[in-house]
Amino acid sequence: MTTKNMRIIRHQRLRKRITGTDEKPRLAFFKSLKYLYAQLIDDTQGITILSASSIEPVFRKDFKEGSLKNKNAAKKLGEICGKRMQEKGVKVIVFDRGGFKYHGVVKEFADAVRKEGVQF
Repeated sequence: MTTKNMRIIRHQRLRKRITGTDEKPRLAFFKSLKYLYAQLIDDTQGITILSASSIEPVFRKDFKEGSLKNKNAAKKLGEICGKRMQEKGVKVIVFDRGGFKYHGVVKEFADAVRKEGVQF
């Protein structure tokens, strides 16, 4: 089993228990080799409410500190996500870490979203 396969298995195990509803959407986090991505998803309707990534021009304009997938980038992406959620009126979410361990980049992202006033 490769590391990628193990992450996918962990994510499938998580997704059995985690679903997003209209009142409590799911915040899905993904990190690739170059970028970070986040989506707020309502699984009952099958729609994406909002999304943010480190590849967006808005992110790149404000963030000029080298790598677009390190802890600093995760913190900035969490702030952007939190602000967009506040604009949409979302206060409570379910966090889907995508099978990644909850430390480092994932933890920085989650903490930044919490600082913006979103509960999970």
